[in-house]
Amino acid sequence: MALIVSQEEFNDVWQDWESLLRVCKNQRIFQTPSWHYLWWKEMGNGAQLRLTCFRDDGNLVAIAPLMSVNTSLSFLGDTDLWDYHDFVITPGKEAQVFASLFEVINDQQWSDFTLTSVPEDSSCLDYLPQLSKQNGYMFEKIPEDVAPGAILPATWDEYLSSLSKKDRHELRRKLRRLESESNFRWYAIETADGLDESLGDFFSLMRQSRQDKAEFLTPEREMFFRQAFGEMAELDFLRLFFMEIDGERVASAVCFDYGNTRFLYNSGYNPAYSQLSVGLLLNALCVRQSIDAGIRYFDFLRGDEPYKYDLGAKDLNLYRIVIRR
Repeated sequence: MALIVSQEEFNDVWQDWESLLRVCKNQRIFQTPSWHYLWWKEMGNGAQLRLTCFRDDGNLVAIAPLMSVNTSLSFLGDTDLWDYHDFVITPGKEAQVFASLFEVINDQQWSDFTLTSVPEDSSCLDYLPQLSKQNGYMFEKIPEDVAPGAILPATWDEYLSSLSKKDRHELRRKLRRLESESNFRWYAIETADGLDESLGDFFSLMRQSRQDKAEFLTPEREMFFRQAFGEMAELDFLRLFFMEIDGERVASAVCFDYGNTRFLYNSGYNPAYSQLSVGLLLNALCVRQSIDAGIRYFDFLRGDEPYKYDLGAKDLNLYRIVIRR
């Protein structure tokens, strides 16, 4: 039976979308309807929404969360606020879905179909090159970035043993120094109660830590983050970590727990405490708490900052796909 393909609105497909994600192999926070809708509501000006849904006997088997701007087709969202983009597909339906997708876009007016932040484990990389060729389109796959991550063992000791001898020694040394030279504590905020005030501290630490982060955190993006983090807290996905020394918040990291993965979305620290490596150590403690919680993958997300590899991360490649008529 052929798939029924239709353009739908968020409200019409929301519950089916969430159910579909639960059967997907790779479950990432950026695939949720909540993340897509928040971006669309705050940032989607000038674009046309194209939530392309694929149904089999009325059941949603895939969704292509797309938008169009003039004659360009793309995933909903951008690379500034999204670390991954992908199609959401029931396992085993990939060939049928991608063939149906091309039948649909063949009848539409577009000049380029650009897909950013596609992870190397996306099924679209198995189907789009050949289908593009069959339909007479040009296909290009361009390395875009990396998203390092670490498979987590059952215990902290096993995790430490998985690090290189040098990295293990340095992490232990820095933890001992922090414990001996300061009165510190660390904790997570996981609910929406008091979140606004804590986010003010998080944004302040983010701006202090690096100039590029300060430049990135425009008022528009800060507003988006406040909306998104509040929504993630309501869904019990948010984990906002802080480290305090002598009662002062000196480092922070915002994480999302989703699909047995912890995603480290962003972080910041006070450079006045850099001699104690507070930023690195808070991230390490986030890893430790993930292990204690039974989480099996720690995703450091986009970027090849050295600290990620010091904490045992391995690269997942991200690609930019361009299909042209």
